[in-house]
Amino acid sequence: MPAAAERPAAAAGQGPTAYSLALAVLLGDQLSKLWFLNQGLIEGESREVFGPFSLTMVWNRGVSFGLFRAEVDWVRWALTLFSLAVAIVIAFWARKVQRPLLGWAFGLIMGGAVGNMIDRIRFGAVADFLDFTDLMFPWVFNIADSAISIGVVLLLIDTFLAERKQKSR
Repeated sequence: MPAAAERPAAAAGQGPTAYSLALAVLLGDQLSKLWFLNQGLIEGESREVFGPFSLTMVWNRGVSFGLFRAEVDWVRWALTLFSLAVAIVIAFWARKVQRPLLGWAFGLIMGGAVGNMIDRIRFGAVADFLDFTDLMFPWVFNIADSAISIGVVLLLIDTFLAERKQKSR
């Protein structure tokens, strides 16, 4: 059996990429929410920034973009535990995957899930404030929501490309 130094190194997974991106998303999300919450807007209050973009205070008791609202406390904690489970499972998967696009997808989803989970624990709801409703986009959202959505799209693209590559072999 070859010595450890002579063994070929296993191909590094996308863990470092995913974890770094998750941390960047988490920091961006939490710092933007900290800044926004210090603006003093009350729920439902809106401040136009430019053109179709406004800052609007919404306490989201559901998941991304207000889906599946949790008006009772046990649902809030169920969503919190679900977010934690998703982040943990993805963190383990990220260590093993080799495809870079999948590493990016996992990082975005992890960072967004943890960012919104922190809000649910601290406030009982997620602070949403990015408002493009003048563009006929009906939801107010935050950086974590955006990261999760982009991560899911990248996950779908990666799956499509991997299947396409597999079929061409």
